Amino acid sequence: MNAVNDFSWDDRYLVGHQAMDDTHKEFVDLVEAMLCADETSFASAIDSFAIHLEEHFESERRLMDQYGFPARDCHIEEHDRVLASVREVRALVANGDAETGRELTRALADWFPGHTDYMDSALATWVSKKVANGAPVVLRRSMRRHAAAEATASA
Repeated sequence: MNAVNDFSWDDRYLVGHQAMDDTHKEFVDLVEAMLCADETSFASAIDSFAIHLEEHFESERRLMDQYGFPARDCHIEEHDRVLASVREVRALVANGDAETGRELTRALADWFPGHTDYMDSALATWVSKKVANGAPVVLRRSMRRHAAAEATASA
C-alpha cells in the first residue's frame, strides 16, 4: 500500500479526552476501511463511515454546547462542510461512482490530522479546563518511537 492510501492509527491523534479519542480511533479505522475497500465493498464502507461521522460530529457539538466552547461556531461550520461533502459523495457512490468516493477518502485522511491538532485538541483542552481546572495529559507512544529512531539515526 503506498503512502497516499495508508491511514492508520497514530497516537498523534490523541487529544486527552477519552470519548473523543475513542471516536477518533473509530474515524481512522473507518477511513482505513474505505481506503482498503474493493469495488464491491466500497459503498458499504462509506455508508458505515457516514453513520459514524453523524454521531462523531453530534457528540462533539454536545460537548461544545455543554461547556460553552468559544470556537463552537467555527468548529461546527467545518463539521457541516465535511458532512455535506460526505453526503454528496455517498450519493454518487450509491450510483456507481466509487472513484469520487476514493478521492474523498484521501481528502479526509489529509484533513483529519490538522483538524485534530487545532480544533479538536482545543475543544479537549477547554473541556478539561472546565471539568478539572487543568489541561489534558496525552502520552503519545508512537511519537516517542519516532524520536528515539531519529536520535539513534543521528548518533
